[in-house]
Amino acid sequence: MNFATGLNISSSGLTAERMRMNAIAANIANINTTVTPQGGPYRRKEVVFEAMPQTKNFGEILTSNSAQSLDRVQVTRVINDPSAPIMKYEPDNPNANAQGYVAYPNINLMEEMTDMIQASRSYQANVSAMQATKSMAMTALEIGR
Repeated sequence: MNFATGLNISSSGLTAERMRMNAIAANIANINTTVTPQGGPYRRKEVVFEAMPQTKNFGEILTSNSAQSLDRVQVTRVINDPSAPIMKYEPDNPNANAQGYVAYPNINLMEEMTDMIQASRSYQANVSAMQATKSMAMTALEIGR
């Protein structure tokens, strides 16, 4: 593995975790949103990661060792949580149904905060890996002098 491959893998992790943090921030910001343009309450967003092969062209595939295939991470899609909304009895709310219940997003703040901490730590780990790769490359250049 060369330095560029390591940097590409770490940068893909940074991009994926940034998208995950954006989804978490949107979930927290919309925790009390009862009406969206699509109708109904806001639906919690979940980011789906997938391992993608690092090799890109036919020549790299032919020359790569399949036992040492390295994968990068990529966000393949952002899905809406299919769970049912939380129904709260608020007959005075303008968004209440005929029975007086308002549909709120099924978002657990503690779960979102836990996911945010995990995404933040993963982001920090990728930054550390990039810094270590950069440091190794700089040391290799110093040796070459």
